[in-house]
Amino acid sequence: MPYSGKLARSGAGTKTIVFLAAPGTQILDVAGPFQVFVRAAEIFVRTHPQRKPPYKVLLASTNRHKTVSTSCGLMLSGTDTFHTLRMPIDTLLVAGGSWVEEVSQGQELLAWLRRTSRQVRRVGSICTGAFLLASAGLLKGKRVATHWKWARELARRFEDTVVDPDPIYIRDDNVYTSAGVTAGMDLALALVEEDLGSGLALDVARELVLYLRRAGGQSQFSTALALQTTDRKQIAEVRSWVVDNLTQDLRVANLASRAGMSLRNFARVFQRDTGVTPGQFVERVRVEAARRRLEESDDKLEKVASDCGLGSIQSLRRSFHRVLRVSPSAYRSRFTDLAS
Repeated sequence: MPYSGKLARSGAGTKTIVFLAAPGTQILDVAGPFQVFVRAAEIFVRTHPQRKPPYKVLLASTNRHKTVSTSCGLMLSGTDTFHTLRMPIDTLLVAGGSWVEEVSQGQELLAWLRRTSRQVRRVGSICTGAFLLASAGLLKGKRVATHWKWARELARRFEDTVVDPDPIYIRDDNVYTSAGVTAGMDLALALVEEDLGSGLALDVARELVLYLRRAGGQSQFSTALALQTTDRKQIAEVRSWVVDNLTQDLRVANLASRAGMSLRNFARVFQRDTGVTPGQFVERVRVEAARRRLEESDDKLEKVASDCGLGSIQSLRRSFHRVLRVSPSAYRSRFTDLAS
């Protein structure tokens, strides 16, 4: 299969992709996107046996030991430390994890990041790796993403950075930042697509059996579900009832009545306990149900909108754009393309 990305067309040589990790790193922040680049190189060589592999993928540690202990207890054996890297780096990606606070204080590492960032084609982060880039001054004036759980803290600590808690990944010039865990694989696929074309990126997604290759502007889907727990029984029961009754009249006044609370008190307590308003919760749950329907069925948009309580196609589209930053048709098309 011919591939159409920049590197594929140019016949460029092998590019070095470096993942920087430290003790306590989140293993999926490294292993998931790492495997995407490795598999992309394997597929490219398989289909272009006369060409050099497009990527050489390395793991470098932030300390003087090549081995990196992860937050789950497994050990990763790297090829280098940041002190020993000598080859030209094309793309540098910083993985997230519980180590950020400690290593962000290391002036030698921060100086290396600043120096290296001026020499690479792309620099980026996965999850809380954004804190290290920000500590090195590399996110100043940039619009960035991180895991939704840490977005507020990143914005508080680095006021010169524009933190968007919603997208799964963001590109601002040559700086790429992503949300947590599996979003790192979405970012890696986007970089592969940029280099080698959408066809190869789709082949990688298929071979890795990824559920869906998502566009960066889409919302972090987990934000619709990862709402704070509540100790208040009335709120928990209302939330459960909403999920099972999406076609009912779910106006806030009706939900407050079901909870046996005044409208004002219900709205206040609901937002305090869940982090979103009752109306936002209802919309997100309905959109979550609609996107599953789009993935799993051939139902027309009218039926999806009706069955999920969104009423009309127009309402379905508006809600999809608000929550997922993509249209229902485009969402279904991406999923269908991957599954075919």
